[in-house]
Amino acid sequence: MRSIVIAANWKMNTTPADAGELSRTIASRTIAPGVTRVICPPFVCLAAVRDAIIGEDVGIGAQNVHHELAGAYTGEVSVPMLAGLATWVILGHSERRAQHGETDELIGLKLDRAIEGGLRPILCVGEVLADREAGRETSVVGTQLRGALEGRDPAALASAGLVIAYEPVWAIGTGRNARGADAAAMGDAIRSSLRAIGWGSLADDTPVLYGGSVTSANIGEFLAEPAIDGALVGGASLKPNEMAGIVARAGVTAAARGLAS
Repeated sequence: MRSIVIAANWKMNTTPADAGELSRTIASRTIAPGVTRVICPPFVCLAAVRDAIIGEDVGIGAQNVHHELAGAYTGEVSVPMLAGLATWVILGHSERRAQHGETDELIGLKLDRAIEGGLRPILCVGEVLADREAGRETSVVGTQLRGALEGRDPAALASAGLVIAYEPVWAIGTGRNARGADAAAMGDAIRSSLRAIGWGSLADDTPVLYGGSVTSANIGEFLAEPAIDGALVGGASLKPNEMAGIVARAGVTAAARGLAS
């Protein structure tokens, strides 16, 4: 049975002075059997969050990682630097793709480093509005998956706990809304793409998260879909009340799927 994952992506918010208290509050208010919780703060806040939630069953993730282990890469952070600070990592986020020109090939290299370093990856895929309006959403996401995953060992990636997050870029901060049916259709398409590159039954075991302006008010629509296994939460992840509502609803899904025990 696929795990239910709620991952908080704080993006470029919080400082070491306030991240610890925020993470502690969220951890204490989001306990739900069967739900895997992850907090992904900025790099400079990783230590503060780690120290604040020691003993809590909450994973800590980095928001990105470099594709080399060391070298003349000013301002970058490598996998070895995250030792003792994070056990998860977000890769290929739509903002990284759009603002930093990250390609599928580069994201695949980052995935290699993450797996080698024992980090559990959340691989992000998704289409922009022009692709959606042209009916290219499935082919675009399939291309992203092939570019990052093809030629890599499915068993090794599955063993590392690969999670895929679908980001409908066209529905993030645009006023347009994705529906549960949109997410479910893409969840099915993602697993079909994995099977097409040789994943076989491992495709059905891979968790797919929804990540598009998730709130406590709309999370139920997405988690009601059998193809969706959680959420990558952006702005709402900075609000303890929102996170409490999101994780509580995820707990209902976990119980319904027999994961709560």
